[in-house]
Amino acid sequence: MTDVKKPSPGPEPWLRGTHRELDPVVRQFVHSMEQVEEDAERWCAGLSEEELNARPMGLPSVAFHLHHMTGSLDRLLSYAEGRQLDEAQLNAMRSENEEQAVTGGVLHGVRQALAESKRRAQAFTPAQYNQERGVGRKLLPTTVGSLLVHCAEHTQRHLGQAITTAKLLVALPDRQS
Repeated sequence: MTDVKKPSPGPEPWLRGTHRELDPVVRQFVHSMEQVEEDAERWCAGLSEEELNARPMGLPSVAFHLHHMTGSLDRLLSYAEGRQLDEAQLNAMRSENEEQAVTGGVLHGVRQALAESKRRAQAFTPAQYNQERGVGRKLLPTTVGSLLVHCAEHTQRHLGQAITTAKLLVALPDRQS
């Protein structure tokens, strides 16, 4: 593994004064996705394929968290857009923990998914935030605004777990799963 203690690029995205043209909810969504991209690169780009797919102490792998982040963004945004999941999304969800990831490939996928999620989020307007949506087969009740906020928090949560697992791999003497 290369050095994962790369310097921070400066202030976090939400402190850079960017995206002022966006309403506050979408702006924070975009800033959150920018933070995820920077942190994923900072902490996961130096992992070998073995480390990326390792399950130290039985924990989910870094690759799982990265795959889950990208897949869940797509699924949650589909609900926000008023659509239920299609077969491809369901199949992708079922395979999140089974794929053997390649470092460059999974990070490329993260970058693509984050760019697409930012594009999709910017299609929403404040007037839509209180529109009701149903999530999952049971159509559990929520709103567009709640889904956008949950996308950001859920993605940050799984990135945090990926970073913690990456740090654990560095700390393990034999770096084995």
